[in-house]
Amino acid sequence: MKQAKQIHSATKNKAYISTPQNDKTSQQGLTAKQAAERLAANGPNVLPGSEPESSLAMIVKILTEPMFLMLLIAGGIYLTLGDRTEALLLLGFVFVIIAITLIEQRKTQRALESLKDLSAPRALVIRDGQQHRIAANELVCGDLIILKEGDRIGADVMLVEGRLAVNESLLTGEAVPVQKTPQAKSKHSDVCLEPNKDHPSALFASTIVTSGIGQAEVIATGAKTAVGRIGNDLAATKESPSALQQASSKLVRWLGALALLIACGQIFLLWWWNNQPILTSLLSGVALAMATLPEEIPVILTVFLAMGAWRIAQQKVLTRKVSAVESLGAITVLAVDKTGTLTLNRMQVVELATSSLNGDGDVFNPEGAEQLPETFHQLSEFAMLATPGDPFDPMEEAIKEFSQRWLAGTEHERDGRQPEFEYPLTADILAMTKVFQSTQKHSHILATKGAPEAIADLCHLNSAQRAIITQQIKTMAKRGLRVLGVARGNWHSTNDNEPNWPSSQHDFNFTFLGLVALADPPRPEVPHAIAQCRRAGIRVMMMTGDHSDTAKAIAKQVGLSARAEVISGNEMNSLDDAALLKRLNNVDICARLQPQHKLRLVNILKAHGDVVAMTGDGVNDGPALKAADIGIAMGERGTDVAREAAALVLLDDSFTRIVSAIGQGRRIYENIRKAIRFTFAVHVPIIALALLPGVMHWPALLLPVHIVLLELIINPACSIIFEAEPQSSRLMDCPPRKTTDSPFGFKHLLTAIVQGLGIAALLLSAYVWMNAQSWDTNRSGSLIVIMLILSVYLLILANRDLTRPAIMGLFSANPWVLKTAGAIILLLLAFLFIPWLRSLMGLVYPIAEDYVVAVSVLLLMALWLEAARRISLLWNKAHIID
Repeated sequence: MKQAKQIHSATKNKAYISTPQNDKTSQQGLTAKQAAERLAANGPNVLPGSEPESSLAMIVKILTEPMFLMLLIAGGIYLTLGDRTEALLLLGFVFVIIAITLIEQRKTQRALESLKDLSAPRALVIRDGQQHRIAANELVCGDLIILKEGDRIGADVMLVEGRLAVNESLLTGEAVPVQKTPQAKSKHSDVCLEPNKDHPSALFASTIVTSGIGQAEVIATGAKTAVGRIGNDLAATKESPSALQQASSKLVRWLGALALLIACGQIFLLWWWNNQPILTSLLSGVALAMATLPEEIPVILTVFLAMGAWRIAQQKVLTRKVSAVESLGAITVLAVDKTGTLTLNRMQVVELATSSLNGDGDVFNPEGAEQLPETFHQLSEFAMLATPGDPFDPMEEAIKEFSQRWLAGTEHERDGRQPEFEYPLTADILAMTKVFQSTQKHSHILATKGAPEAIADLCHLNSAQRAIITQQIKTMAKRGLRVLGVARGNWHSTNDNEPNWPSSQHDFNFTFLGLVALADPPRPEVPHAIAQCRRAGIRVMMMTGDHSDTAKAIAKQVGLSARAEVISGNEMNSLDDAALLKRLNNVDICARLQPQHKLRLVNILKAHGDVVAMTGDGVNDGPALKAADIGIAMGERGTDVAREAAALVLLDDSFTRIVSAIGQGRRIYENIRKAIRFTFAVHVPIIALALLPGVMHWPALLLPVHIVLLELIINPACSIIFEAEPQSSRLMDCPPRKTTDSPFGFKHLLTAIVQGLGIAALLLSAYVWMNAQSWDTNRSGSLIVIMLILSVYLLILANRDLTRPAIMGLFSANPWVLKTAGAIILLLLAFLFIPWLRSLMGLVYPIAEDYVVAVSVLLLMALWLEAARRISLLWNKAHIID
């Protein structure tokens, strides 16, 4: 027998009655003062192991990075050589870089924590007799909470009113829902209790309500809950690295091994071939290893993805999985539901049609009407009876509101009447039936509503009668109306105490009463957003459970598709995957879908090579949301199950937020590419200046202190300037990037390598020329370091936008560009004009001739970078990269 649900209603802003009337506290719930006192006494309702990483742990992690180990080794060598000043300078730089890194990581952590707070489960709690939606971490023992289908339970509770089915697979591994029945409210105070796991009223934190509605009392929070006692594993689970983070880790490990190999070769070369002391050789090798290590790459990805998720949250799109940020820019198919996403989700009953089985039915339009004709009373009454007393679905809310208004004061007013039994809507029968006790003994009244074709089937209508109803439905649906059928029935039981309920709704006899038509107008901003998607090369598909004509009408109104074809769930059932994929090439509207149809569509599109984003809100949408490359749950009307399965949550359910998030995703990925291109470009001349002097028997040009100084510029440039780059106006006019596209690919790094090689060649040529002019080696080496520092800024400008000259980068909306220029100039002035700093860095005060040479070389660098930019554009155009 199919499990039935007993529904218990609640009036807005009133607690459920769960105890005798004289128990005032139980009706009102806790007071705000009581809740605050218990929260202070027992702590927040959070699982152990969820605390943020401490500053000490961050520092230890930073000190174990290869770059800092190299710094410590270099400082030790300086001390051994007796150069205490250089050693202290390096160690001072260690603390400066630790401070900068801590600031960056704290900024990232704060962004992630704010997202975590937003994504925390919510609870509908009764306090001071009013319903309040609060974060689950604010629940305290003794709180009364309301639970509905799709809710994730926020604490261990005891059911005191209603009847629920709960999925406890998280704790038991058993996927079959467990039925819960109520018990009387306890008299305990603020002391948390341990629930009896076998008690039929016990419900546990992190389990999911699959059906029903009820009221429960919190008896355990945080570590005292069943899931909290299991251990820290569930609470401390961390998101696995994204594909981009995994690729970067692999690249960094490979480059780290290469840096170590080259450094060892440098040390051996200088010691054996150049006959330099072993410590001096070791110092040069350390400098080369530091120059080769791309320490910025992990920072870039961590900061950009976390800050990107935070920026997306500012546009009311919550990122639950930070790794989804990098996939946003690759979306090729956006599969959206109709109700609430493309429409306002403000359902209203706009038309009633009584039984027209003989072609003589009446139609009622409430607009301008003063009263509901008697002809429509029974239709409205039974539509109301078939609706939950505290509806969650917008259509059911509209039906309840309509009936309460138009039946008030009549004998057909049925608000608050409780059913004896319920047959829920299923995939096999798209209708729900509620059974009520009749005034006659052994007699029961049935109220049914659902898809018109399902209601017609339950009423056993003949083909002629069905044709009449079908035509009426089509007429309504073509106007964008959503249509439900309503029927009534009677059933006689042989036993009043324990009725032997039939196993299926098909076992009853129903009488068709008529149709209820509801309207949900499209959001006014949707047509523009869909046009944006089309320009961006993103295909928008509608996946809805509505009638085909309704779906087509809404699609036409919002400009979703000019194609007339629609595919239904029944048609999908008759097609294999290959035939369905071929059919989808000509269809953008999928109607009358069940959750399994959505899952199948997502999997087929993914197998075809599409990157699929899908919206959903219900419990049954969970599998499809999880299967999609990016699942998008509705924040306002969505269930906790949908939100848990999704990567993104729309806080206001607006379709335009999805388009904004896609634009932000493209911006973030593009900025990652720019930052990585800059990082590789700037490391090429550093490696060349650290490696070639040993091969050419020159004095060392770059010492560890110089490389650390460069890192003080490079690291913030990557994580601040490029992260803050605004979105290009052209970005949403380009097709989605290919999934095979990677910022670490040779085609993207070629420009960086060309830029870096040109700068390295100009610096080395300048050094050769200065030596040919018999310049002092300290003077020429000092000027090379100064020009290298200034070239870093030229590379920042050059890599901000390859579509325009680097000089144009000075005039943009990014406030950090000019600030960075000022910081670099002040830093150089400090190291040049403060004697003790100049001595520490081994620099020489420049004279007029030095300025002429520096300006000339920097101008040649700018010309080279412009030439590299133009060559890159021509090469990209020829190979159709972007």
